[in-house]
Amino acid sequence: MDAIELAPARYAKVLADLSRINALTMAPRPTLGFLDRVRARGAGNQPWRILDVGFGSGDMLARIARWGERRGVALDLAGVDLNPKSAPVAAERLGAAARLVTGDYRDLAGQRWDIILSSLVTHHMTPGQRAEFLRFMEAESARGWLVNDLHRRRLPFAGYPLLATLAWVDPIVRRDGQLSVGRSFRRAEWQAMLADALLDSADGCRIFRSFPYRLCVERIR
Repeated sequence: MDAIELAPARYAKVLADLSRINALTMAPRPTLGFLDRVRARGAGNQPWRILDVGFGSGDMLARIARWGERRGVALDLAGVDLNPKSAPVAAERLGAAARLVTGDYRDLAGQRWDIILSSLVTHHMTPGQRAEFLRFMEAESARGWLVNDLHRRRLPFAGYPLLATLAWVDPIVRRDGQLSVGRSFRRAEWQAMLADALLDSADGCRIFRSFPYRLCVERIR
């Protein structure tokens, strides 16, 4: 779906279909639960500076904005995405609710983030990129960070094409979704990756499952 030759209109449709799949599979649930757990440790007096890496259509940022409104938590939201076609789609959804940046998340180091989030991003990275990303989040987030990703299991790998067909999504979403399940991880793999990237800091991370078939990693300070 990140092919350069993909027309902006087709890309927007792909993102819209992916958002529908994310809603059907309750993708925001672990992210919002993580924010609730961070809030339980105290909201503080300043707006939370939250960075969403790989914002796509902006649907996660929109859900986070609504979460903050309902709980009375002031938020300063930002998203970064490598694909320049993502920002116009997300801006239409978000308006002024978040600042959107096209580029590399590493360029946003040193901006005093409270929380760094990603959803369905880490399985697209190489092992080296994933280790670097984990170290970035650990170093740059004052309150904590969350990786929201898929759980590699036989049932979702085999069943996803049926879900995608019933949801009438774009063929790109049907194909890439199953590939994403196949590229995702299991608990032992995350344990090894965390130990390798973060060394002793890995002990402060929690790996947890979220229905249906999400495997997430959180760090709350």
